[in-house]
Amino acid sequence: MLSPEAFKKIDRELAKYPADQKQSAVMSALAIAQDEKGWLAPETMQAVADYLGMPAVAVQEVATFYNMYNLKPLGRYKLTVCTNLPCALSGGERAAGYIKSKLGIGFRETTADGRITLMEGECMGACGDAPVLLVNNKRMCSFMSNERIDELLEELK
Repeated sequence: MLSPEAFKKIDRELAKYPADQKQSAVMSALAIAQDEKGWLAPETMQAVADYLGMPAVAVQEVATFYNMYNLKPLGRYKLTVCTNLPCALSGGERAAGYIKSKLGIGFRETTADGRITLMEGECMGACGDAPVLLVNNKRMCSFMSNERIDELLEELK
């Protein structure tokens, strides 16, 4: 299910916790699995559960609680726009609207070429940098004017 390299990465995370607390690495293990597979299929979550010695439902509870985990296939790039109140008041809604019009999709939709999925996100802890968005849960982009959005979309081609 997961590659030997993914299990080596999970083992590095497991080393951070006492041997009897393997479940403490579940969030990291899910992120590693998602990085490799692109999303968390039920069988991927089962593999993580088996490896960590946890009930599958406990792994699923974590995966469904946090919005950084993808429970279905998405585009190559997931753009998450913060629309929480401070960002909304500082251009988050405008940025989201601009991206929607540029890509021709709405939130939770993927472009026809499978390149970009647009998501709405909650606070990303960077209110002073609004509007902000995340690319694939890893890269934060700040002060996203229309010009900066255009540059990002060009880069993601």
